[in-house]
Amino acid sequence: MGYLHYHPYNGHHVEVEGKELLFHIPTTSLFEIDALDRKLLDFFAQRGSVNQDDIATSFAGEVPQDLAQRIQGYQELDLIGDTIDAKAERSPVKIENFPLTTIVLNVNTGCNLACSYCYKEDLETPSRGQKMALETAIKSIDLLLKESPDRDSYNIVFFGGEPLSNLSLIRDVVEHAEPRFAKLGKKVDFSLTTNATLLTEDMVDWLDAHRFGLTVSMDGPKALHDRNRKTISGKGTYDVVATKAKMLLSRYRSRPVGARVTLTAGVTAVEEIWDHLKNDLGFAEVGVSPVTSGEFAVFNLSGEELQTVFEGMKSLGRHYLAEALQGRNIGFSNMHQLMQDLYEGRSKALPCGAGVGMLAVDNEGDLNLCHRFTGSDMQRYGNVDDGIARKELSQFIEARADRTDKGCSTCRIRNLCAGGCYHESYAHFSDPLSPTYHYCDLMRDWVDFGIEIYSELINKAPEFIITHIAPRRANGK
Repeated sequence: MGYLHYHPYNGHHVEVEGKELLFHIPTTSLFEIDALDRKLLDFFAQRGSVNQDDIATSFAGEVPQDLAQRIQGYQELDLIGDTIDAKAERSPVKIENFPLTTIVLNVNTGCNLACSYCYKEDLETPSRGQKMALETAIKSIDLLLKESPDRDSYNIVFFGGEPLSNLSLIRDVVEHAEPRFAKLGKKVDFSLTTNATLLTEDMVDWLDAHRFGLTVSMDGPKALHDRNRKTISGKGTYDVVATKAKMLLSRYRSRPVGARVTLTAGVTAVEEIWDHLKNDLGFAEVGVSPVTSGEFAVFNLSGEELQTVFEGMKSLGRHYLAEALQGRNIGFSNMHQLMQDLYEGRSKALPCGAGVGMLAVDNEGDLNLCHRFTGSDMQRYGNVDDGIARKELSQFIEARADRTDKGCSTCRIRNLCAGGCYHESYAHFSDPLSPTYHYCDLMRDWVDFGIEIYSELINKAPEFIITHIAPRRANGK
């Protein structure tokens, strides 16, 4: 052979309980390696470029056939190659079709709360909110079916404001959609996120009958929740939300109900928040979302607080592992999602399905990249009357997927992060095309931690993966 060149950006070593692991970055796959593998790969890493004589001299005591097989395996993984540059992981993203599976309906810009950190630019009180008309919602469903007529299942998400402040529209949409999709032999799922304050027993029973996927926005125990989640008059909402949540959880049977937590300045106690929502109130899952790019900087987590948040997430992750080794799932959504990504060996060109598999419709029928952009100054990409602005949306997605010269090509989590959330970049840098640089180091550390947890689960409790991780995709989580 001629010279073989080491490709350092395609492999990352992780050590877990004395075992050597190789994280294959292009495929997000995990391999256990032995001492000889490690020695060989370190040899390539130190030399950069290696020929046959170098290997024969430095590994004279090893079986040549064994060395050749290992080196062939490294070449197949593109850890080494006959060119200095690694092969492109994928062809440049070209968007010609928009295989929509999900449409998000912004049913009312009104909200009955005045949460201080809310990113929504268009919120009003419910009475003054701009409500979506049924005609607009039906046209949104028309668009969904037109763009993806061959799908077996679809998702309709109701968003706000507080979506339950336009319950009449939600009921009408369900009444329209269920028989329509059934006639086509297709499945339709409904979901919404609510602050829970408007829930009644009759409403819960109706949502249950139609198998809504429900998430409640709640920020933990009373002292933490009431810091930011207030009524329009400025009163804390914990007491009413906790009461309504308990009623919901006591009656809801069709699907697990989760809680979504917004972490802001002064609200960083991840474990305390999880414990209250999971064990005191009884939510099936709890997920946390740090705020670093809100319009009002006073609510954004500082660098030190963000570090505290991630340390709390890792501490809770260790508890997740300890319980998982006993076959128990503690319902920590962030860790669960990372385990699923690693289990599936997911290699993402884009951070999410926004603009491709999902679009959000505002009350005027305009198409937004996702629900977080409705009401913002971000460009719209068509409307339900005229359809998708294909050229403009394709150009945006293709430009975001091209991370050349942005530092991503050498990052070990590039295929799990894929540049990060569009809205986070828009809010932080005023540029949705920018990677979320402010998260990079913390996310790399979080993924490294996740790899350690995942490797222990695979080795010690593979049944947990099969029972709790594998079914999430099938269940639409």
